[in-house]
Amino acid sequence: MAANFLLQVTPKETSAQRPSKAWGVLAGFVALLAAGSAAGQVLPRLNEGFEDNAQPWQEVAVQLPAAPKPENLAEFEVSGTTTLRFAVDIASISVGDDSVVRYTLVSRSPSGAQGISYEGIRCESYEKKLYAFGQKDGSWTRSRRDQWDPITGTGANRQHAALARDYFCRHKIVEGNAKDIANRLRYQQPLVVSPSYR
Repeated sequence: MAANFLLQVTPKETSAQRPSKAWGVLAGFVALLAAGSAAGQVLPRLNEGFEDNAQPWQEVAVQLPAAPKPENLAEFEVSGTTTLRFAVDIASISVGDDSVVRYTLVSRSPSGAQGISYEGIRCESYEKKLYAFGQKDGSWTRSRRDQWDPITGTGANRQHAALARDYFCRHKIVEGNAKDIANRLRYQQPLVVSPSYR
């Protein structure tokens, strides 16, 4: 059986029609170039906006807190091998606009010796900073080491790793506000994080 096909036949162009078509193609090409030029002018402005938003991190000015009171100390576990005991003054906890958790740390040795320090932990970079040492009369002595140090979780760094991992940070972001952190320490409710983050 023969199949019937419908053929669409394009009429043959005449010489009079060709210039008109050529001018149409040329006009479309010029419009395309104009649109590309406009887009090129818009894109740099968009990039400038993104660059302006990408401000470098800057630490805020730090104000030292009042001396810690015994009733505000919340003890936390560091490791089974350490002989020191550590506690945070929950009244001193703050979360700054720079996303740094600041707090007063109190350490005690088996002999009863006590150390007081005001410190900060930056979750994003997993670093710590010592701001000042507490004195027996309730005053502070500023630390001479004005820089951030990495938290390694070994040796003298264990208490900072425990705070960052279990109470302050989740995936390099501060978990909650100062009140949330204080409650976790007060009621000894550490964060549940994945083994890979620990």
